[in-house]
Amino acid sequence: MPRNEPTEVTDGWDGGRSPRRRKAARYAVPVAVAGVAAATIGLVPAFAGSGSPDLPKISAQELIAKIAKSDVQQLSGTVRVTTDLGLPSLPGGGSAAAFGGEGHGDGPKGSDEASASPQNKLMELASGTHTLRVAADGPDKQRLSVVDKAAEYSIIHNGDQVWAYDSGSNTAVHSTADAHGKDGRGYHGPKGLSKGLKNATPQDLAKEALKAAEDTTSVTVDGTARVAGRDAYQLLIKPKQSASTVGSIRVAVDADNGVPLKFTLTPKSGGAAAIDVGYTNVDFAKPAGGSFSFTPPKGAKVVDADKERAKAGRQHGKDIKGFKDRKGLEGLKGGDGPNIIGKGWTSIATIKGSGSGLPAGKEKGAAGDAGAFLDSIGQKVTGSFGSGRVFSTRLVNALITDNGTVYVGAVDRQALIDAANAAK
Repeated sequence: MPRNEPTEVTDGWDGGRSPRRRKAARYAVPVAVAGVAAATIGLVPAFAGSGSPDLPKISAQELIAKIAKSDVQQLSGTVRVTTDLGLPSLPGGGSAAAFGGEGHGDGPKGSDEASASPQNKLMELASGTHTLRVAADGPDKQRLSVVDKAAEYSIIHNGDQVWAYDSGSNTAVHSTADAHGKDGRGYHGPKGLSKGLKNATPQDLAKEALKAAEDTTSVTVDGTARVAGRDAYQLLIKPKQSASTVGSIRVAVDADNGVPLKFTLTPKSGGAAAIDVGYTNVDFAKPAGGSFSFTPPKGAKVVDADKERAKAGRQHGKDIKGFKDRKGLEGLKGGDGPNIIGKGWTSIATIKGSGSGLPAGKEKGAAGDAGAFLDSIGQKVTGSFGSGRVFSTRLVNALITDNGTVYVGAVDRQALIDAANAAK
């Protein structure tokens, strides 16, 4: 049986004596943890080995420091990703995640480049269960493959060369660091690639969770486990703020090298995990050199993303110039962008509106039909701010007021209403 009794990390961690430990938890905006991609198993993964290894006692502070000091540069393995965010279904059998991801890639909607776009493909991880094969050899060599029953999708980064290949459409998209490494806007460039792959592994998810672990959070060591054939400590993270929709986060940490092997987020409402990402097997040896080489298969359509994006950029510039010439930008100066209010697990992102908001079901024609549909998936709420609709998932809730202002966060409905009332 485990020899690690729960030990809580309290406010300020260790009285400010350890900058390294505080560095591991220096941020307090956990909304990204809830909104990303991953899982549907319970707290004990089906692929974790049986038994609880007998490991030396370790405190939560020591385990967090172990994660922070971990500097594993080389690994390969298989990751299972399961996500059950409870997103509302849309007409045609799709989900809000699929709807939101469609057309937001590196090519026009429906184009070959869009079908092989990392952003579009990784949006699919927002629901269901998926198998990933991953490999890394330092900051300049990574490979991630999404393995489906009938096809495989791979992203390969090797130096300044990045390839994305979709075997289903037999399309390969190529890009270079020179074209997109500076601004990170290209999802095929290395900088953009790191954004696109963020939160695809337990390590990334654990780092995001620990950013929130300050005085708003209880962190304890809760026993041990076997994950992917390796001994691991279990770090249990629980919000102290009652308005949070997050029940707990459990991170299995490799007892030898401090690498997070599994990440499980369970909503406060209970039930299956909303996000569950974990290695089914992992090897920390140097991957074979061929892991990061790619040559388009014979007959594949090859898209030069650098040229396509430059062409699209020129057209975009013409469109903006024409819009300005028609004085279409009048009244848009000083528009408000997203703003974060609150702290910790109850942080809320707000975007100020200045219009009529969402259509109402009582309106006539198409607007009324759209309003009726929104009424069916959202709940009408009122307050001193006026009125609006709350749209809910198992983790993230959003309030859209009748004047178009948006409040969204991993918080309950009342917290959103309170925030809108306070901003009135």
